[in-house]
Amino acid sequence: MTHHQPDIDRTFRALADPTRRAVLARLARGAASVKELAEPFGMALPSFMAHLKLLEDSGLMVSEKRGRVRLCRFDPAPVRAAEHWLAEQRRLWETRLDQLDGYLLTLQNGDPDERDQP
Repeated sequence: MTHHQPDIDRTFRALADPTRRAVLARLARGAASVKELAEPFGMALPSFMAHLKLLEDSGLMVSEKRGRVRLCRFDPAPVRAAEHWLAEQRRLWETRLDQLDGYLLTLQNGDPDERDQP
């Protein structure tokens, strides 16, 4: 059964872009203004702001206006949720692969009862 998790979907969508990952890497070192964040990218401000909006909509970034400056900071909570989901997937697949390995070893050892099963 598939469980739709829109928060994790938004997190992975935000992390899918190298510009947004670079912004988050910068914010992981501390809060920064929009101007500071935009400097290394050499793109039009409206295009860059679209990246920031997506980061903010995903919950990975929060911003606040301080006077004339918009200050941004990283919020790691969505990353923790994605890490949890990935850990669950890893456990699931490790279990399945262990079961497959056991089945293949049984076949290799020639257990006649196992060969007749689908």
